[in-house]
Amino acid sequence: MRRTIVLLLAAASMAGAQGSVAQCEQQKHYGRLEEARKCYEALTFSNSAYLRAEGFWGLEMYQDANNQFKAAVATAPENADYRVRWGRLFYERWNKADAENLFKEALEIKPDHPGALLGLAMVLSEGFDAKAVEFAEKALKADPKLLEAQELLAKLAVEDVNFDKARKEAEKALAISPEALDAMAVLATLEVLADKSPDAWFAKIAKINPVYAEGYAYTAHSLILNRRYEDAIQYFEEALKKNPRYWEAHSELGITYMRMGREKAAREHLELAYENGFKDPATVNSLRLMDSYKNYETFRNGEAILRLHKKEADLLKLYFEPEMLRALSTYEKKYKVKLKGPVQLEVYPDHEDFAVRTMGMPGLGALGVTFGNIVAMDSPSGRKPGSFHWASTMWHELSHVYVLSATNHRVPRWFTEGLAVHEETAVSPEWGDRLDPVSLKAVKDKKLLPVTQLDRGFIRPAYPMQVIVSYFQAGKICDYITQRWGFQKILDMMHDFAGNTPTGNVIEKNLGLKPEQFDKEFLAWLDKQLATPLEKFEEWQKKMRGMAAAVKEARVDDIIKVGLEIRDWYPDYVEHGSTYEYLANAYLAKGDKKSAADEFERYAKAGGRDPSSLKKLAELQADLGRPKDAMATLDRLNYIYPVADPEMHKKMGELALGQGQVKVAVREFEAVLASKPLDPAASHYELAEALVKANEMDAARDHVISALETAPGFRPAQKLLLELTSKKEKR
Repeated sequence: MRRTIVLLLAAASMAGAQGSVAQCEQQKHYGRLEEARKCYEALTFSNSAYLRAEGFWGLEMYQDANNQFKAAVATAPENADYRVRWGRLFYERWNKADAENLFKEALEIKPDHPGALLGLAMVLSEGFDAKAVEFAEKALKADPKLLEAQELLAKLAVEDVNFDKARKEAEKALAISPEALDAMAVLATLEVLADKSPDAWFAKIAKINPVYAEGYAYTAHSLILNRRYEDAIQYFEEALKKNPRYWEAHSELGITYMRMGREKAAREHLELAYENGFKDPATVNSLRLMDSYKNYETFRNGEAILRLHKKEADLLKLYFEPEMLRALSTYEKKYKVKLKGPVQLEVYPDHEDFAVRTMGMPGLGALGVTFGNIVAMDSPSGRKPGSFHWASTMWHELSHVYVLSATNHRVPRWFTEGLAVHEETAVSPEWGDRLDPVSLKAVKDKKLLPVTQLDRGFIRPAYPMQVIVSYFQAGKICDYITQRWGFQKILDMMHDFAGNTPTGNVIEKNLGLKPEQFDKEFLAWLDKQLATPLEKFEEWQKKMRGMAAAVKEARVDDIIKVGLEIRDWYPDYVEHGSTYEYLANAYLAKGDKKSAADEFERYAKAGGRDPSSLKKLAELQADLGRPKDAMATLDRLNYIYPVADPEMHKKMGELALGQGQVKVAVREFEAVLASKPLDPAASHYELAEALVKANEMDAARDHVISALETAPGFRPAQKLLLELTSKKEKR
């Protein structure tokens, strides 16, 4: 009985407290900020720890608020409301883990607590988790009048590119409250995304709250998700006109400026946010990254700007710059697009720096990201050897530059990603990601999305690895369109997307099929293409396990027997422990170099990227008297992992000289020097010899002198210097 009385008293006290807090929130809702401040200030003098917590929170005194929430929960440990509000404070101050724990604790006390369910939905939405929608719906079921949950459903629908649903959810929110500011912001954003005027909605917001900057910031955030960065900047600036003290908008605007390469403006806004207490990880990490830019070198060649870390700039420039120029030239002709301004490519040896550069937060899984004419990507040295193909990634991202420009950033995600995946193998059949088991299983289990819904697979995956499956599917769709209708149809679709035309309409107009019929015919084409791996996949898995056991036990004949049987069942499988590698190594164990080379060649042509396997192949080709093939293999490796490996670059330089490819030889001997070899004198001398054959006598003389400065008694260098001096005198 006593416990019941205590709980009733606590409930009555909470009801009164909520009334007091509601008064402050109402003042804030109407933009009466000074009145709201006084209201929150009054709460800090309350006898209730909970009210003091709300007061300090409203005054942006977050540590004091945290201390008071801690005291409130200690006083009333069974009060779920206190834990929910405390969790919301943590959520607002970037501590998602503690927020989630508090929401879960509240649900243990009251399993259907709408505020706790909403809190979990908000946490999940940060990671684009599909369960965010589920928890928001549960919160609304627990309290059909919970406005925030209804508004969150509208926002989640915007992220899912389900604009019809977003409008309906926002209208439901307005039915709950005609003053639902975030619902109005969603409706304004839908107008902006459709290239219509949002003024009517922003005018309605201003009548209720003339300083409501959050509406403009929400629109800006949604534009960023749709890769319309320049438009987003305008809306962030509008938000700051409404409320110059909106530090979160300063931070997001600063990060957006940084993405667009406007580093001075970026620093100004990021530092302003930081100095005023907005120290979320994105702000802090972005400022630290900008401080590290002093460690980078920038090179410009025509319309190509390359930013490389000083520790690897000399080496990577040899490969990245010509490949970037080749890609830009190819795409300009292929897409019939002339870019406005140069393209900047930034290459990060530390993956976490790259993640901060692109998102403001570590943890990004991608290899590259494009922001208009700015591209950021991992360096080969920032990834496990052979785990990615830098040139393929570069071509992928540079495709985005042209497609985004051609469509004025109105293109759906599936199309631009699919076209970029298509372009990777269009450059070379060996490039691009292979058909992975996850995607193969998704095809087998009928998990591919309709083309009109494919964007959702990139944004809010419904199952693990769906993003990878979506990349695969989008790429295959572009392959299919190109194969059946020709690449011109891709360009025609691209131009229609520039008009903000929906996917279904674009497909029907250009391909003459309803989207449903397109899906049916595409899936039939894909099933036919993958017939063997789909049919044999389970048996292939079983026999691969048997092969792995045979490898462990060194049963060479069994490896070869099973390997030859199953190798062509799933030819795209080139990950660690592929059939090709098992077979090649088994043949080597039997002393059969030719068969081993044949299997390694199949591995390379199928897209295999393991540096050690490719080096073995080059050695075998050289041993078998095939220097041209050996050089081609080492060149493949340069496109995958051009690391500081003096011996590899030296070998390729020698092979190139033997094939009369003097320019390639010069590049490779330059790479030897950039790799900081143990014998720099010999490396300068070898480069000088290559330069002589390239008829670059002055450069050759410079390197001979460098060799002699390092080793004055180096007789071959002394002899070459005399020859070069004599030739110069004769000239």
